Amino acid sequence: MSANAFVDNAKVMAKGQVTIPKDVREVLGVTSGDRISFIVEGKSVRIVNSAIYAMQLLQDEMAGEAERAGLTSDEDVMALVRELRDEDGGE
Repeated sequence: MSANAFVDNAKVMAKGQVTIPKDVREVLGVTSGDRISFIVEGKSVRIVNSAIYAMQLLQDEMAGEAERAGLTSDEDVMALVRELRDEDGGE
């Protein structure tokens, strides 16, 4: 196990509810009202912060899109923004 890894336990209640231990909530960066995702891989399950997981999926999906669109520098991006603003009436 790596130096920053740890094991924690929780009891499953009659309705399948589990209280996520405080140290695990802190690692996930979740507080009351936040959402978590369960990623099932075979017989293992990972619990992740849903917002962070969604952002990671989006970043993975968008990886390389700028290069494919020919946007290889900040100047290319700014030129595209100016072009889109001009098409939109300068808003």
